[in-house]
Amino acid sequence: QVQLVESGGGLVQAGGSLRLSCAASGRTFSTNVMGWFRQAPGKEREFVAAITWSSGRTYYADSVKGRFTISRDNAKNTETLQMNSLNPEDTAVYYCAAAATPGSTWYGHIDGRSYNYWGQGTQVTVSS
Repeated sequence: QVQLVESGGGLVQAGGSLRLSCAASGRTFSTNVMGWFRQAPGKEREFVAAITWSSGRTYYADSVKGRFTISRDNAKNTETLQMNSLNPEDTAVYYCAAAATPGSTWYGHIDGRSYNYWGQGTQVTVSS
């Protein structure tokens, strides 16, 4: 089992920045990939970013590329999403996710089905 706890959400004006963190505990040595997804009211959950735990290779949705940066600290078992140049379209609940073995089937980084552990979510609101 892997437990994920997000922090760092809040209210920010357009053009501002926020930093989200996700602390992992439990069987963290079994984590292969960690990612961030978001879900806005009335919309489906969408992929934001992901990072391979061992190599640090990163993946981004086109909508956030160049504005968001995902990173991880293996020693502290945390991942971070630095969000810059935020706009109202970024308003959503942001979820930390982990793909850990056993129990996960890989469908690719952007597919939520690849991730078998999820945090409770943290609200990000960007005002215009």
